[in-house]
Amino acid sequence: MTASERQQLPDTGAATTQDEGYSRGLSPRTIQMIAIGGAIGTGLFYGAGGAIEKAGPALILCYLAAGLAIFVIMRALGELLTYRPVTGSFAEYANEFLGRFAGFATGWTYWAVWVATCMAEITVAGKYVQYWFDIPQWVTALVVLGIMFIANLVSVRLFGEGEFWFSAIKVTAILAMIVIGLGVLIFHFGHAANPTVTNLWNDGGVFPNGVGQAMLALQIVVFAYVGVELVGVTAGEARDPKRTLRKAINTLPFRIGLFYVGALIVIMSVSSWRTFHAGRSPFVEVFEQIGIPGAAGIINFVLLTAALSSCNSGIYSTGRMLRSLSQREEAPAGLGSLSNRSVPAAGIAVSAAVMVIGVAVNYFSPDKAFGYITSVSTMGIIFVWGMILVCHLLYRLRVSRGTLPASDYRLPGAPYTTALALAFLALVVVLLFFTEDGRSALVVGVVWGILVCAGYPLLSRKHTKTAAPGTR
Repeated sequence: MTASERQQLPDTGAATTQDEGYSRGLSPRTIQMIAIGGAIGTGLFYGAGGAIEKAGPALILCYLAAGLAIFVIMRALGELLTYRPVTGSFAEYANEFLGRFAGFATGWTYWAVWVATCMAEITVAGKYVQYWFDIPQWVTALVVLGIMFIANLVSVRLFGEGEFWFSAIKVTAILAMIVIGLGVLIFHFGHAANPTVTNLWNDGGVFPNGVGQAMLALQIVVFAYVGVELVGVTAGEARDPKRTLRKAINTLPFRIGLFYVGALIVIMSVSSWRTFHAGRSPFVEVFEQIGIPGAAGIINFVLLTAALSSCNSGIYSTGRMLRSLSQREEAPAGLGSLSNRSVPAAGIAVSAAVMVIGVAVNYFSPDKAFGYITSVSTMGIIFVWGMILVCHLLYRLRVSRGTLPASDYRLPGAPYTTALALAFLALVVVLLFFTEDGRSALVVGVVWGILVCAGYPLLSRKHTKTAAPGTR
């Protein structure tokens, strides 16, 4: 960037890559695994059973459509990260292109998304452990939260190594299922009743429950992708971020094609879609039908790993987002400091303390309360992804006017592809009105919006200074 171009950059008050103070402890292999692991979670391993029951083989098309939208979102984020790689990327870009309130709302919403997700995951971890041991769920939840909290306090490298191995376990499980499933389809070993690819269309067709039910499954599918954007939070701690993050984003279509679409094709080919139901992992069903001994125990371990991975990522991302908000004077000043290990210890501690609420709720009423808590994730992630796309549109507009330098990593087909992805997210929001859980998510989204609006004048220190009498 030339000196004149630097002078044209808006003064957002945001930290740049050079002055954030983080240690670049995330190696390229770690970033790649974080990117892979972010696209694989309990939504696939566990939640796909209910989605298959709802949509049938059409679920594969739903994952393809949502995957295309997610790729556009990630390429848009990649272009912004190449232009200016910062740890609090979503909030920083919203602050730069849409103003202080947009940055405030985006940062706190993304923080809430991961806090709620982590609350839910530590509860799920408690349920998984009960498969082997008779331990109260809240005890496991507290232990898991404590271990991940300490790991994130030690160093970013320890977080990265933990996420690397969590992701490796998830990837291995999916690849094993695909390879074994293909073996069943080709050589017909195991106990599956009628393994054949014709199962994808010969039992009621591709849309056995109608196009409408398939579209409603889009809600489930979209939220299974939550976490793919995590690579954007790692920008300030990745070695050679522009090259590493670009590679991680470029391989996203392959990961979606293999881990989601490929896995579902094999699952619904080995057995008819009618054999899969909500509340039971389709991976367990397939392994048991093939005759893999201890299938339920194996997948239960993988599900536990996915929950630990999500909690690990949640503590990591919330700590960084709070520090980014503090640096922009939109959170308490004490959250902006780094420990002598170059981690935002204060932000991590506050986030973990709020997550303890999840342990308490898990003790008193896990079934009712957590439906509302996780609804924050539902609406929150749509809002954050939408802000990424809007910021990308505005960035491209400024580039076309010559006020910002162009990135050499551009989203193909923009601005049309950006607009199509925004339209897809809008469609998902509309679909929320047609299900009970979706309507709950919309209500929680409205409540959260009111809290954000009320919190802005209280938490934004610059806003307070500007609004004070005699400061104009």
